[in-house]
Amino acid sequence: MRSSKSCAICVPKLRPYFSHQTEYGLAREPALHKGSTPVRLAYSAAMLAFILAPAAQAIMVSPKVFTNGVSFGKTAEGRTAHVYTLTNKNGMKVRFTDYGGLITEVDTPDRTGKRANVVLGFRNVGEYQARNGLYGFGSPIGRYANRIGNARFTLDGKTYTFTPNDGANLLHGGSPGYNTRFWKVSMRPLGINHGAVLTLVSPDGDQGFPGTLRIQMRYTLTEHNELRIDYRATTTKPTVLNLTNHSYFNLAGEGNGDVGGHVIQIRANSVAETDSGALPTGRIVEVAGPLDLRSPHVMRDGIAALNAIGRGGYDNPYVLANAPRKKPELAVRVTEPTSGWMMEVYTTEPGVQFFSGNQLTGVDKGPSGRPYIHYGGFALETQHLPDSPNHPDWPTTVLRPGQVFRSTTIYKFITPVDRLHN
Repeated sequence: MRSSKSCAICVPKLRPYFSHQTEYGLAREPALHKGSTPVRLAYSAAMLAFILAPAAQAIMVSPKVFTNGVSFGKTAEGRTAHVYTLTNKNGMKVRFTDYGGLITEVDTPDRTGKRANVVLGFRNVGEYQARNGLYGFGSPIGRYANRIGNARFTLDGKTYTFTPNDGANLLHGGSPGYNTRFWKVSMRPLGINHGAVLTLVSPDGDQGFPGTLRIQMRYTLTEHNELRIDYRATTTKPTVLNLTNHSYFNLAGEGNGDVGGHVIQIRANSVAETDSGALPTGRIVEVAGPLDLRSPHVMRDGIAALNAIGRGGYDNPYVLANAPRKKPELAVRVTEPTSGWMMEVYTTEPGVQFFSGNQLTGVDKGPSGRPYIHYGGFALETQHLPDSPNHPDWPTTVLRPGQVFRSTTIYKFITPVDRLHN
């Protein structure tokens, strides 16, 4: 094992993954009592809000926040989709749609000041509707992200079966995906940050899952070039839940070649062993060979090593150090030497699926007009482990009435200049 002192990000001794056999990420709303800390904090927050009211008003009317989305084209059914924009003081922009809640653009400047969109996507809603089923660019995924083995699970003595869509397994909850539905969008400045709250109701029996699920998904762009995604969900019946975002990144710019030259480091000592269909076998094993990314590694080298054993690239569920987490912690760091961009991923989730864009073939093109070639983007899907409903000895993904699911993931973009000043 490599010494953690030599690593760019330290990997602490991993707490046993199964030591917290609880429905983590799920909590009942706390009660407030007179004189309690929450009440005192609420009073302090109110006073602070009063003091900062003029600044807050200035932010509310800032021309950088587009309160009304602009047309993103029409779906095949004739409904108009809209795209919304968040902008911070540094000129960074994040665009997303009400159709699917899709993140369509993350626009950032590189070391020379040249701007580039670093996420893969399409030009309009028609292209997303026609082509994105193959990729899931920018997509919120639910009700259960990743795979459920043999497209079935048992909850409280009842077995739920689904139509397989990935060999014999269920992938990303099945059809219709959350990334193909219209979300309600409310643009909300959040303190000094620009944000939006997207809401969706998934009815009882939707995709075959029990319980009416009410989801709030908040996108926030901070003044520190962080794209923060906060999830909140409740259910009317016991169900299973695993939410994530499936954005593909290329820090050299969307459509600008493959990501083989990117350097990645994942703060994980273990992975869930998977079979040839990327379904966990049930074993949690120590990282080794090309899966050992505790120190910085060039993606191309690992992809080549995995190809040599017939794996085709990365599609692996990593068990993150110090999981579960009550607040977002550093999980992954990726750098692109040419542009100088670095992206860090922080999350409260216990795992991350690293996917190296193995299915990209060059057939489809993005907004730049350039084809998305093999390994033209990578995804870092923060989540619970795949197939957890079928592994009772793993931390559960069950959500019950009266509980609140909460999860946070942050994508932070750092320039070479930022690194010099930190």
